[in-house]
Amino acid sequence: MSVNYGYVRVSASQEDLTHQLDIIKDYKCKKIMTEETSATKAERPELDRLKDKVKSGDTVVIESFSRLGRSTKDLIELIEYFVNNGVKLISIKENFDTSTSQGKIMLNTFQAFSQFERDLITRRTREGLINARARGRKGGRPMVKNNNVEKALELYNAKAYSISEIVEMSGISQATLYRYIKRAEAQDNKPPVEVEKTAKIQMYLRVENNSKFVRGKKKVREDIETHLRYYYNMRKSTKSDSDYIFYVKYKTIDELKDEIYDILRELSNKADWRNCFIEDDTWCENPELSW
Repeated sequence: MSVNYGYVRVSASQEDLTHQLDIIKDYKCKKIMTEETSATKAERPELDRLKDKVKSGDTVVIESFSRLGRSTKDLIELIEYFVNNGVKLISIKENFDTSTSQGKIMLNTFQAFSQFERDLITRRTREGLINARARGRKGGRPMVKNNNVEKALELYNAKAYSISEIVEMSGISQATLYRYIKRAEAQDNKPPVEVEKTAKIQMYLRVENNSKFVRGKKKVREDIETHLRYYYNMRKSTKSDSDYIFYVKYKTIDELKDEIYDILRELSNKADWRNCFIEDDTWCENPELSW
């Protein structure tokens, strides 16, 4: 069952709520949230309570937009919040109703003006930076000389001076010093980069049919050799059809083990698909491992 809620706001100790309450009384609101605080303040506990209470299908009634939003941006965000949660918003003074076509057109207009305002601010900021650079000025934090930073870090690592003494001797600010200390500690704690290595894998592989009525092992061996040659640069290690050498890239021993298990699983699946099975002896001399 949908519920109508009212929201009225006045500046603390400066206005009377009666006028707003008289205007919205015809909407038979189940609950009216009354806020006595300046619109410029971000904290509005009664509005927060209202947002927690409303659910899809409910209606919020206000006397005017000026009683809801602290700014155009804030007003639009609040309207969008209610709309996105399925809550209808009615502003009596502006004859605004989010459930009507006229209300939707007004909301789209608000959003367009808000975006225009953001674009205008962005453009003016860019133009200001360009003009400042043309006059030889640069925005942002002033650059700190590397020599001063290095000196400050050396003094800090010496453990013989206080932070205030280091700041005075190096000429950099305390905030800058802490920032570079944090950066240096992060570099020291960074785990070493694991170098990719290549393992030379040797394999003796036997392929057999599951029964005397199956003749698929020749095709299985061809499929296996194609797979190992394409992905792992396989070659025969002897004249025997059963001895192979192939190469696997890895960073950790666990990664190498997992890769070999995946290869053996893939070869077994290729054999099983043609009603065959494999037996293997697989090993690596560096690192010394066997499967």
